[in-house]
Amino acid sequence: MTFEGKICLVTGAGSGMGRLAAHRMAAGGARVAAIDLNEEGLRETAKASDSIRPVPLDVTDERGVHEAVKSIEAEWGPIDRVMNGAAIMPTGLLMNQDAGLINRIMEINYGGTVNVTMATLPRMLERGSGDLVNFASIAGWIPTIHFGAYNASKFAVVAFTEVLYHENRKSGVRFACVCPPPVATPLLDQAKSNPKILDEMKPIDPNQVLDRIEAGLEKGRLMIYPDISSAISQRLRRFLPRLTWAASHRAEGI
Repeated sequence: MTFEGKICLVTGAGSGMGRLAAHRMAAGGARVAAIDLNEEGLRETAKASDSIRPVPLDVTDERGVHEAVKSIEAEWGPIDRVMNGAAIMPTGLLMNQDAGLINRIMEINYGGTVNVTMATLPRMLERGSGDLVNFASIAGWIPTIHFGAYNASKFAVVAFTEVLYHENRKSGVRFACVCPPPVATPLLDQAKSNPKILDEMKPIDPNQVLDRIEAGLEKGRLMIYPDISSAISQRLRRFLPRLTWAASHRAEGI
């Protein structure tokens, strides 16, 4: 995949999917602004290429995000692609989680996506070009026991991205809302409450997700489901919602 001469911004780049995306785009010729709160993780990400610039930043800091984007574009030029991957996934029964944690999940997963989008998309729209890739999840379609707070944040990302696309569908900017099943990245390690549903779902390779993003963008697809199971699950939830809840109940013994 060639990204020669492109300027890219990736959030959640300190590990997992974000790190892999940064590495792949840098290897393809892009200059990549890698954003994360995890400074040690960013340093590790940046070791792969001199074309990766680590940007320690909390995506919930709206002002900080706008300042960082302004600095990046002043130094490198217009941002061609944004990949919003910053997320946390502490699991637990909703009544066992405090409101502060539930709100923090929403602030990072959804609010961070909004902050970065609002700081970068206006100039893409002015130019009539660019890619906005927002990472939702199949959890943004299917509510599941132990994942209530994470579900809410990813449902919000799905709705935000879908409406944003339809409001700007003739702008020349390409939009993608990525809805993978569990992916083999460190994010899964945050599922501390041991949700049994994960035992029934083998995580997929993150490279598969990134490959499907590229294919989906080329085909003009908004919703990107990286494997057949996520595509089928979304349709089951839409047309047979009781079946998806039955699976969750069975897994958790509730």
